Amino acid sequence: MDKRPQLNEQQRRAASFGNGVASVLAIPGSGKTLTMTHRIGNLIRKHGVAPENILGLTFTRNAAAAMKTRLEPVLNKMTKRVQLQTMHAFCYSLLKNEGRTFEIITEKDQLTLIKKLAKKENIGKIPSGMIVREIGLAKNNLITWSEFKEIYQGDLMMMKIGHIYMSYEESKRKNLQLDLNDLLMEAYKLLKENTSVRKKYQEQYSHILVDEFQDTNPAQMGILQLLVSGRNGDTSFWVCGDDWQSIYAFTGASVGNILNFKDMFKNSKQFILDMNYRSTPEILNVCQKLIAHNTRKIEKTLRTQNSKGEGVVALCGVNEEDESLQIVNEIKDLLENRGYGYRDIAVLYRANCQSRIIEEAFSKFKVPYHVENGMSFYQRHEVKTLLEYLRFIDGPDSEEGDDALRKIINVPNRYIGRSFMTVLEEQASAKDKHLYQALKTMKIEVPYLRKYIKQFIEIIDPLIRDKSQLEPAELIGILREALEYDRYITDEDIPSPDDEKIANINQLQLAATRYSDIRSLLNYTGSFRDETSNDRNGVSLMTIHKAKGLEFPIVFVTGLIEGMLPHKNGDLEEERRIAFVGISRAMKQLYLTCSATYAGRPVKRSPFLEEMLSGKVE
Repeated sequence: MDKRPQLNEQQRRAASFGNGVASVLAIPGSGKTLTMTHRIGNLIRKHGVAPENILGLTFTRNAAAAMKTRLEPVLNKMTKRVQLQTMHAFCYSLLKNEGRTFEIITEKDQLTLIKKLAKKENIGKIPSGMIVREIGLAKNNLITWSEFKEIYQGDLMMMKIGHIYMSYEESKRKNLQLDLNDLLMEAYKLLKENTSVRKKYQEQYSHILVDEFQDTNPAQMGILQLLVSGRNGDTSFWVCGDDWQSIYAFTGASVGNILNFKDMFKNSKQFILDMNYRSTPEILNVCQKLIAHNTRKIEKTLRTQNSKGEGVVALCGVNEEDESLQIVNEIKDLLENRGYGYRDIAVLYRANCQSRIIEEAFSKFKVPYHVENGMSFYQRHEVKTLLEYLRFIDGPDSEEGDDALRKIINVPNRYIGRSFMTVLEEQASAKDKHLYQALKTMKIEVPYLRKYIKQFIEIIDPLIRDKSQLEPAELIGILREALEYDRYITDEDIPSPDDEKIANINQLQLAATRYSDIRSLLNYTGSFRDETSNDRNGVSLMTIHKAKGLEFPIVFVTGLIEGMLPHKNGDLEEERRIAFVGISRAMKQLYLTCSATYAGRPVKRSPFLEEMLSGKVE
């Protein structure tokens, strides 16, 4: 008995496609995963294809796992024989199977190596995170270090990065290491240069399916073209995606791969899944209006048979605090008068730093919530570390101060190891002193440690002395400058266009302006550790990027102001696609929110609001 849900006509035609090349353009909520699993089932059940000859590629491990789960009712035990992998996992297996010896360098070790090479080459104040990002983008575009230097001839900064790129590759080669982007480059190179290897995998995987095709980068596209070009007989190449939901350009993804698919594969067939099973016509109307303003797109009409539903609601606050208060009031109404629960609701934003104001409002009015796939604002490392500095400054000679010192003494890195801390703890215990007093009188033999501890004390002592005259926001500003903290945290992470960590500590400093002393601020931030802020049954808070692939009955898309959405550093059409992904998560009710000021400055409403609602904002 076939346990699979029934397909509509468009889905059926896409799933029943035979041999050749096909692209399936699937609008949000149109059942693309269902269609893809049916196609795999059809290949095996109806066309007699061996499961081992099918390769299904996705872009996250979660998506691959979800696909396997969907396949199990269709194929039962045969599911395990179908290769469902991420592109990186496929490339890793390919290289290992072909006898390559290597280990993957972790992101942390990668950044450490780049820092070491940058220091050795004396390249100046180019952030290590930026170097890692530029090298990664180059590799995603199949650009070697020599080609990189040629492209950027005459650009002094990029030439320096190119020199580090060269040294980085040489270091990895000596140590038999590859980074994640190398997996793509090396697999591409092997398939391109070795005819027998290429034919082997073309014969092994006669039927290739790719999910979320709009997120492919040029390297991934190159690998796919090598796997499918020149094949004859019973073979197929079937991709599924939506150009309207391409939102990963900052990682190297190219929307051009899906836009130009028919030109790259002249005889390919195109299917459009335009029946939405998720949202109301009111929500889809707003989605259609918004995306209509993009010029680089494949035309589609969003259709649904769902009932009309509630009108889309727009809210504009005086400032971001008022915006959040209005969200709280709407949530209360949804629960008390309309029968929804907290789990039905998601609040989405463009950048993580925007969660702070929302979390504070939810905490104040006892709205349970959790930050999806992330930490609540005051638990984020870059924020929490500054709060630990304040905690130490507030009470250096206390148990609490000792605990804080253990957490901050090596941030930024002062090369203080466990043995040093053990000696410090022993001396403090022997002299019946707290750690900081023991540290100040400790005889330190190692020159570099003596230098770093001296610098630490020179920063901290004046702040302890003057803490009653300095407000928390001032202390944070002094710490950021004295510790070169902004540079430290951006080098700790590969920067996104959002500069999220800097934005987070800016938000912390802004929140601190409400308090005149350290203890009041710490008492407030400490209140976010309770169960309200980590309730899996509460409202979901997340960035729009994190929400991709999810759906909720109620969705608030917040911060619709110029500079945030669209982001000031973003491509306008990509930003519009990000907004489109956000609003298309909503099933029953969509709220669009903005504020007249942000961070104390007047701001303009996002042009996307006008595009969606024709200027009619409640």
